[in-house]
Amino acid sequence: MCGISGFNWNDEGLIRAMTDTLEHRGPDQQGHFCSDEMSLGFRRLSIIDLSDNGRQPMFNEDKTIALVFNGEIYNFQELRKELKDKGHVFGSKSDSEVIIHGYEEWGTEVMHRLRGMFAFGLYDMPRKRLLLVRDRIGIKPLYYTYKNGRLLFASEIKAILEDKQVERRINYQAMYDYLGFEFVPAPQTMFADIHKLPAGHMLVFENGNIHQEQYWDLKFHPGENKLSFDEAVEKMRELLDQAVQSHLVSDVPLGVFLSGGLDSSCLVALMRKHLNSSFKTFTIGYEDKSFSELDYAQIVADYCQTDHQVLVLDTLKPDYVEKTLWHLDEPMTDLSTVPLYLLCKQAREHVTVCLSGEGADESFAGYDRFKASRMSTWFNLMPRPLRKQVIGRLTSMLPDQHQKKGAINMLKRFVEGANLDPAGQHLRWQYFFNSVLESNLLQNGFRQKVEMDPFRQLREYAARCDAGKDKVNQEIYLDMRFMMTDSVLMKVDRMSMASSLEIRVPLLDHVLVEFMASLPGDWKLKGMTTKYIFRAALEGLLPDKIVNRGKQGYSLPVKHLLRGDLKPYMIELLNDSAVIRENMDPCYVNRLIEEHCSMQQNHNHVLWALINIAIWHNRFF
Repeated sequence: MCGISGFNWNDEGLIRAMTDTLEHRGPDQQGHFCSDEMSLGFRRLSIIDLSDNGRQPMFNEDKTIALVFNGEIYNFQELRKELKDKGHVFGSKSDSEVIIHGYEEWGTEVMHRLRGMFAFGLYDMPRKRLLLVRDRIGIKPLYYTYKNGRLLFASEIKAILEDKQVERRINYQAMYDYLGFEFVPAPQTMFADIHKLPAGHMLVFENGNIHQEQYWDLKFHPGENKLSFDEAVEKMRELLDQAVQSHLVSDVPLGVFLSGGLDSSCLVALMRKHLNSSFKTFTIGYEDKSFSELDYAQIVADYCQTDHQVLVLDTLKPDYVEKTLWHLDEPMTDLSTVPLYLLCKQAREHVTVCLSGEGADESFAGYDRFKASRMSTWFNLMPRPLRKQVIGRLTSMLPDQHQKKGAINMLKRFVEGANLDPAGQHLRWQYFFNSVLESNLLQNGFRQKVEMDPFRQLREYAARCDAGKDKVNQEIYLDMRFMMTDSVLMKVDRMSMASSLEIRVPLLDHVLVEFMASLPGDWKLKGMTTKYIFRAALEGLLPDKIVNRGKQGYSLPVKHLLRGDLKPYMIELLNDSAVIRENMDPCYVNRLIEEHCSMQQNHNHVLWALINIAIWHNRFF
């Protein structure tokens, strides 16, 4: 894995500064290229072809095409053979080089032939054309800014900020969206005028102009799949096996993250089929059993005979939170971010590459929010006043319970989500802001700067989906295209790269994802059983206790920490923060703190979101 950067003028000092900022993404090598029209920078984490031949920027034979590339192309050997048969001469064994010769042979159609995760900048010197491309799913990040004819791009925002002409200004609309969804949806970032290149998109800079093109989207093609359920199960087993096997190509040691959940356990079992020697598995847990999956992880490790490493996290140091915010570049409050950061640090002591199970909950319908959406069909049969003013008020008065889920906590969360605007569809249950918070927390000046319609983008995404009347597949589309890229996958990229660790996500192999999209939603969520067809495909591969278990995850017990070890830090930080004072009502912030610490309510989502805004603002402004 690597870090890339560049801009459309010649400045060796700036490109070196941008590249140095990305050193954690690639500590093994660095490279730079400068011409009158373009500067490119690169940091390398050596995974395939460890020789100097794999250096970047990489060029074609006559040095008219330059490439900086971040990612892995898993079908590069097949592409390499095809291109060599067409007369192309390779100077390395690197997967990166197939992009250069593929572009020479097929032009921009090369993206459709790549199977992997990638973000790259390709400069065609004769045409004076720069292509910025991000993989279909959005596994690898790419940011850019274009203002007054100046285009800069990089793997991380902090590299773009090395250019002193890039103003550091808050994007208040992004802040509003973040407070509810707990991440900033593409194409926005929390910095005004700095943008994410959306997943499956290409940006073309040519003749002083830029334009974006979408080259891939998730298509469901309702009614076209003719497989029986049993045939689909067999096909899924085949594609799962192919995906995992292809992701094992490496010239350095690799391992796998094992939470004990279905997704990571699937990877471990399939890796066991293809690796002759023992391999390392890594997991994290807590003393509080309701937040921990250690026992399940141990069952799978013993079953597959892995070299299992366990990290138990008892407390959370503010220093960890601040380090993760620096690596994230913008607030993103997934409660597993810090644990993943620590897990990656531990894994990097043993391996350079880890496989991880991200993407299955989205593609296979594994989250509780899919079930909540189905349950809301019956809940909505009640009259609206009864749902909102009676049931909603009564459940809001219930005190928070200590455990992570539990019947009362789940009931409260279900009713809260069900009473939000139906335009939010199943992502209502992943939205943690509401009208009460809006009216009491946000100052008038802040409200005047933003469009206070949290689900406006969801409506746009829903309109693009071709799933017809299949509600589950509609919701999968929203998860895959709106939420996953800028929350789950951004977290995974940043926390792994913070320790110079490459994470691969086989369950997001686009061939597997496209196959899953061709199947009816009821095969994924059957009744209230999530990942139904996935479970069927894993029968006999894993113990029944693992195949049939529910979703848990390894999120941090933040609600307890804010009532304990982190309470003084939270109070001081939120009361001293300029950005909080200027945009939020300080009295209401302290009311939220009091209600949370006294266990009257669980306000951990909004408080954790505000804490992250305050840390981010202190660090970057």
